[in-house]
Amino acid sequence: MTAKTKKKSFFQRFLDVVERVGNKLPDPFALFLGLAFLIILISWIASLFDASVIHPGNGEELPINSLISGAGLQFILTSMLDNFTGFAPLGLVLSMMLGIGLAEKVGLLDYAIRKTILKSPPFLVTYTVVFVGIMGNLASDAAAVIVPPLGALVFYKLGRHPLAGLAAGFAGAGAGFTANLFIAGTDVLLSGISTEAARLIDDTIVITPVDNWYFNIVSTFMLTIIGGLITSRFIEPRLGKYKGESLEDENAEELPNAKKGLIAAVITGVVYWGIIVGVILMPNSPLTNEEGGIIPSPFIDGIVPIILIFFVLIGVAFGITTGKIKSTKDATYYMTESIKDMAGYIVLVFAIAQFIAYFNWSNLGTWLAVNGAEFLQEIEFTGIGLIIGYVLFTALLNFLITSGSAKWAIEAPIFVPMFMQLGYDPAFTQAAYRIADSSINIVTPLFPYMVIILAFMKRYDKNASIGTYMSIMLPYSLIFLLAWIILLGVFYFTGLPLGPGVYTFLEDRVQ
Repeated sequence: MTAKTKKKSFFQRFLDVVERVGNKLPDPFALFLGLAFLIILISWIASLFDASVIHPGNGEELPINSLISGAGLQFILTSMLDNFTGFAPLGLVLSMMLGIGLAEKVGLLDYAIRKTILKSPPFLVTYTVVFVGIMGNLASDAAAVIVPPLGALVFYKLGRHPLAGLAAGFAGAGAGFTANLFIAGTDVLLSGISTEAARLIDDTIVITPVDNWYFNIVSTFMLTIIGGLITSRFIEPRLGKYKGESLEDENAEELPNAKKGLIAAVITGVVYWGIIVGVILMPNSPLTNEEGGIIPSPFIDGIVPIILIFFVLIGVAFGITTGKIKSTKDATYYMTESIKDMAGYIVLVFAIAQFIAYFNWSNLGTWLAVNGAEFLQEIEFTGIGLIIGYVLFTALLNFLITSGSAKWAIEAPIFVPMFMQLGYDPAFTQAAYRIADSSINIVTPLFPYMVIILAFMKRYDKNASIGTYMSIMLPYSLIFLLAWIILLGVFYFTGLPLGPGVYTFLEDRVQ
């Protein structure tokens, strides 16, 4: 190979710098503890100036609460355990790992991948992992836990670098969160907030869950293609050939009755989902809403336990058939082993949960968001320039507030009425918000699933750290955002509908 062919591109050299700088940061546990102490200090300084902010949604005045105060000390001490045990992703991750871990430990996932997925054309596997990640968002946050490790396992079995598969799955589930071919819970949640904000100008307008549907469909295919290209053109060449420890174990051998075990697992899974569908279709189903729909519904709210039970059932069916499970003690043992693998994640959660709790209690996030929004409002851009400015503003705001609904609840009362005054449909403003919120999620320290992916990364590379994570996820984040801005511009200039009867400009809306 010549020196010319070995020369790295500017972007790869930039990622090298990102990785080197990131890996010089403290251990993630120490880093988040340091950030928590920084929030404590900033909250105290801000309180000295009597800083406060008016919440645009409810008009309530929110003071910056000092954590260096009697009330702050009480909050730190009395909330510490609740911050940890009440950290939503903790229960989600550990619960899902009980089911997925069982299915993996008995050899079901390994056998299924080797016998089915590995027979697919290799070039399709990459795009499939990204697509499944995007579509997996129908299961809300569960996709960020399920898809990335499965993507890593698929790549590993193909002889490709498992971190590339992990990155592709997380890019789809994290950065591509807002895209989907179907109407998801996010559409319902955001459209409700948008409607309330839009009625500050027009009390008759209704933003429905399908108002961004066409845009989301196009986004799904666009991100699938781009995510696959990023993985094969940037991430895999960067990672090179996998030289980590072999993860082959007893599961790699052909288990007795493995084929029968897979059939038993498939039959069990089909029967299980058949029962779920049957319950959904029954009159006055306890899994549907009052109108008989499933978005929103108890089914969507309970999707994680439903998926957990699915993995446990198919894992048990496979394990019993192959002889891996001879008693309930065996099933308990395999689930225990899967939780052991998450020990590092549990430790990290303790620190990140305190950091996020302090940030929220102090009201610093709301103060920064509202003041930043008002500043952007004062910038008298017009046309697509204003829209791009708003997208970039929201992208940067992700580093302060990662909750999509909380951030939209703050932004919508400001930007929806403002853009309506300029002639833009609220659904268009909502679409601009969604692409910024979704694409930058995966590179913000506040994003709770970052520590989950770090934990999975260490399974394949014990030296992997924040720098490694950032260097492989940043390309997805930046390129997804750029591609989405271009797509938004296409809809803007061509007048394509964002959803049924909904266009860029308010005057074109079909009531």
